[in-house]
Amino acid sequence: MDWASILEPSLPVAELVVRGSVLFLGLTFILRLTGQRESGALALTDLLVIVLLAEAVSHAFAPDSTSVTDGLILVVTILAWSVVLDALAYKFPSVRKILKPSKRPLIENGQLNKRLMRREFMSRQEIEAQLRLQGIENLDQVKYAFMEPNGMISAFRKNGGEADPTPQPPAS
Repeated sequence: MDWASILEPSLPVAELVVRGSVLFLGLTFILRLTGQRESGALALTDLLVIVLLAEAVSHAFAPDSTSVTDGLILVVTILAWSVVLDALAYKFPSVRKILKPSKRPLIENGQLNKRLMRREFMSRQEIEAQLRLQGIENLDQVKYAFMEPNGMISAFRKNGGEADPTPQPPAS
């Protein structure tokens, strides 16, 4: 077994850090532009996109790399940037607005926010389905509903109560 080929970096450490940084920050920016809905809970197609993105950029991280150390340097770089961006968003509200989505009004007094729906590519049927999962049968029952940073919808009834936070099975 050739320990040197396994443990010695096949590329300069600085190049690995730059590659990892550029790709992580670039993908973070691109994914931030896709909207809140895309950043929420993972569906099967979302998981597929992540796997394909990982495969698509893997060779850009370290072309022809066979060293375990190369992989570890890239992992540390990506994790470091993740922590740095989270810390910046936590400490500086102006940075948070750029890096992290905020809640956005989706329904006000039973009226849909068409602009947000277009931005997030949401149909009325999709919104109604999410509301039904929270025990709301009609848009007229909704005082406010928000698209949350995780892509989920939170709703508040006109009668002052919050919608059921957990999906309820239909009554038979």
